[in-house]
Amino acid sequence: MSTPDTPLPPYRIEVSAKAEYVAAQSRPEDEHYVFAYHVTIRNAGSQPAQLLSRHWVITDGNGKVQEVHGQGVIGEQPLLAPGESFGYTSGCVMETPVGTMHGSYQMVAGDGHRFDAAIAPFMLAMPHVLH
Repeated sequence: MSTPDTPLPPYRIEVSAKAEYVAAQSRPEDEHYVFAYHVTIRNAGSQPAQLLSRHWVITDGNGKVQEVHGQGVIGEQPLLAPGESFGYTSGCVMETPVGTMHGSYQMVAGDGHRFDAAIAPFMLAMPHVLH
């Protein structure tokens, strides 16, 4: 938290993510587990920042890794003014009922500075699989 005496850092993006199991689209008998994840991206810096691309690392319960690279998120490259947030929902498919995701967003600030915004690991889990 900054106080009135402490200026905001110029480049600071906060990312929160939460996943949920999508039973209606999953077929456990075929090792097909679908998860939706809800992401909120908040510009906590003093510079406007635009999300250019994404890099996700999805690891299933067997240790199999899928990497996803792409432009923007859900077809958008949101520009966030200081204090603004952008939320979206997307999804992934795994062969196991438990896994993790993490990654980064590649950003460009209003002054042209490019930087990565880290996405901390979060759990993907079918209900009642973990205790």
